[in-house]
Amino acid sequence: MLSQKCIGIDYGSKLAGTTSVCYVEDASVQFKRSEKKQDADAMLQQVISDLQPLWVAIDAPLSLPGVYTGIPGCTNYFYRHCDQLTNAMSPMFIGGLTARAIQLKDHCRAMNDQWIEAYPVKRGKDLGLEQWGYRQKHPDFAHIVREIQKHFEGIEINPARVHSSHDLDALLALEIGLRCAHGQAAHLGQAEEGLIYY
Repeated sequence: MLSQKCIGIDYGSKLAGTTSVCYVEDASVQFKRSEKKQDADAMLQQVISDLQPLWVAIDAPLSLPGVYTGIPGCTNYFYRHCDQLTNAMSPMFIGGLTARAIQLKDHCRAMNDQWIEAYPVKRGKDLGLEQWGYRQKHPDFAHIVREIQKHFEGIEINPARVHSSHDLDALLALEIGLRCAHGQAAHLGQAEEGLIYY
């Protein structure tokens, strides 16, 4: 079952306890989270080693602006084409997180897996989740999860398992990854420089 071979990651600072991983097990959504002062990258490497996913959808830049690798037509030192199209943060501004994400992909990547850069915030806005407080201080988790559940056919999401906005973004990243695995996710950008899926 393809849903059991995909994970969604909301990627946070290394020791802040803000990284969340979402995956499907026994037809229901599960979460693993980093803890404060715990190495989030080591936790993710262990989860990926245990689950052996075919698809990894991570909410973090997986490439640099093409000017640094000499891609013709790429002249912007701060933003990739996909960042400009989605109003995403510059990979250079969050350079440490970008470097960690690329390193994580390179360390964990096997011959048979696909890593994609997911944009949960755009997906959440496209689904109209802002009306229930998505990206706000006190979101209505139960209502937001019910809306996301509509896009997880045959997979149960227990709202009680969603503890934070990081979990919501990991859940949305998983949904993006599953649609990408089925050839249904939209994307923006240039393939040679980097694509953002949503």
